[in-house]
Amino acid sequence: MSSSKNTAALGLFGRYLTLWVALCVVIGIALGSFFPEPFQAIGGIEIAKVNLPVAMLIWLMIVPMLLKIDFGALHRVREHWRGIGVTLFVNWAVKPFSMAFLGWLFLRHVFAPYLPPDQIDSYIAGLIILAAAPCTAMVFVWSHLCNGEPHFTLSQVALNDVIMVFAFAPIVGLLLGLSAITVPWDTLFLSVLIYIVVPVVIAQVIRKRLLSSGSPKRLERVLHALDPVSISALLVTLVLLFGFQGGQILNQPLIIAILVVPILFQVYFNSGLAYLLNRAVGESHNVAGPSALIGASNFFELAVAAAISLFGFDSGAALATVVGVLVEVPVMLSVVKIVNSTRGWYAAPQLRSGGRK
Repeated sequence: MSSSKNTAALGLFGRYLTLWVALCVVIGIALGSFFPEPFQAIGGIEIAKVNLPVAMLIWLMIVPMLLKIDFGALHRVREHWRGIGVTLFVNWAVKPFSMAFLGWLFLRHVFAPYLPPDQIDSYIAGLIILAAAPCTAMVFVWSHLCNGEPHFTLSQVALNDVIMVFAFAPIVGLLLGLSAITVPWDTLFLSVLIYIVVPVVIAQVIRKRLLSSGSPKRLERVLHALDPVSISALLVTLVLLFGFQGGQILNQPLIIAILVVPILFQVYFNSGLAYLLNRAVGESHNVAGPSALIGASNFFELAVAAAISLFGFDSGAALATVVGVLVEVPVMLSVVKIVNSTRGWYAAPQLRSGGRK
């Protein structure tokens, strides 16, 4: 696929997501350094450990994305059951656990001398939260860029969202416990309710009402109108986060680079595993491609919100999830390129055996 089609599919914001995040880093650090009082005031507006301004911003991010999900597509799961099975295995049985191991390896051992000791557990917690939330919205872009089967992508994302309602909290709690990190269970379940269950219900009610008019274009117009709102909410949230994190980053700028390492290993390992497993079970390339991308990317909006709720604005966990946002686009585009460039290699055994194409 040509680069011009890639950029058209991503749009202005998606193309330069890393640049926007970098600008938010600079703006947030500057504002937090010169005007710390407003940030502290915002951080104090909370009920039951849920920061209300951030909750509103996260809803503005998540609800437009969930409007794109058609849970009616779940009946199509059986059409590509091999690819669905591979993706579910990677998303829920491999990805969070591999990230917990990579966090333990790199942060508690390899790079431990370069990190503040009192934040290492928090960084690991953030990485675990990031890996336990499969991507919802950007997956449709990645799938389009690798000519993915659209019905597979839609049904897989819908199924992942349903599973996330029930599995996110137990998996995060289990892995935080295994990593000797105290689990605030009440806050964790409250986060799932606020940042997954409620937005899903709201989005589906709005979606049903918009479609009941009999014109899918009405939904498209609403989604188009909400895009700037969702993007603005993400950028404001990032500015707030880095306003709180500024002192820590300025004192140890290597932290960002160190946190990138386990995220990169996680993305390439899980995408490669999903890609190879789909080939082994005989799935077609247009299913294996999006399966690999769904298996590697993260629902970073949910991860950021959960990390803030569980550990606070100024925690290492919140910073670790934001680093996931920073590397999302360039890393996932590199996976897209690998998937597209290996199409011939992937199809060769199937062509020789006369199998699925």
